[in-house]
Amino acid sequence: MAVTGVLRPGHFQMRVLDLQQSVDFYTKVMGLIETGRDGQGRVYFKTQDERDHNSFIIREAEEAGVDFVGFKVQDKATLAKLDADLRAYGLHTEHIAAGEMLETGERIRFTLPTGHDIELYAEKTDVGNGMPYVNPEVFVPDGKGINPVRFDHCLLYGPDIEKAQKIFEDVLGFYLVEHVLMEDGKTDLAIWLSCSNKAHDIAFVRHPEPGKLHHVAFFLESWEGVLKAADIMSMNRVSIDIGPTRHGITRGTTIYAFDPSGNRFETFCGGYQTYPDNQPITWTFDNVGAGIFYHDRKLNERFLTVVS
Repeated sequence: MAVTGVLRPGHFQMRVLDLQQSVDFYTKVMGLIETGRDGQGRVYFKTQDERDHNSFIIREAEEAGVDFVGFKVQDKATLAKLDADLRAYGLHTEHIAAGEMLETGERIRFTLPTGHDIELYAEKTDVGNGMPYVNPEVFVPDGKGINPVRFDHCLLYGPDIEKAQKIFEDVLGFYLVEHVLMEDGKTDLAIWLSCSNKAHDIAFVRHPEPGKLHHVAFFLESWEGVLKAADIMSMNRVSIDIGPTRHGITRGTTIYAFDPSGNRFETFCGGYQTYPDNQPITWTFDNVGAGIFYHDRKLNERFLTVVS
């Protein structure tokens, strides 16, 4: 598909309990690159291969979890149109001035019925990926740690996921890729949405508490990269939730683990390509175990209940 309008997930801001411990974890274990700090105490990171100044931001707080998720849009005209469309849909939008976040242009923020803050923006400084735009090599050598390719998506927990879905579909141009039905065979337990031809750019699970984070995900290039990530996690005594394994939903290969603050993160690769005209894939409640963990075909209790 031609990627227009909302281009991709662009940044994710997360709360951590100990800032320096988290900086050490995300640079030394995850292999993210620190790109700046601001007067609010936030620390900014990017992956090795990302070109925009930042994609992952942390700040110290008394409670772990997600602050907001940002999506990059095509240009400033698109940002203005989507702002107007959101307001016409009945949502309040907040304008955040350029520069409030390092190297990032004006942002438009709104709150979903799930309790999560979503941002749209059009401009972020291109700092490159360590290689020239003319005659580059195929990768920057000596990457540290797990060394993911990009911040890829997040899974959010909250109520009213069908209302959130309508906003993403009707206003932002996303489409449903897969969904899991509850026991009644009608109501959605979980939904996977895309604005591109990735298997998902954001996902939601129905949950009584608003504004919760299940995981933030970083993309790796290969199954071998996932296995190496598991080795690095074990070497550093990282708390692994499950994996390495494969999803039935999206077909991605994966590991879930926890950062020092208890925020769950995913390192994964694979997943099929999809298009807006594809019929969504449906998973029935009795097969949700195979949908989430294809090899074990069952869920562990911690994966279902632990959120931040």
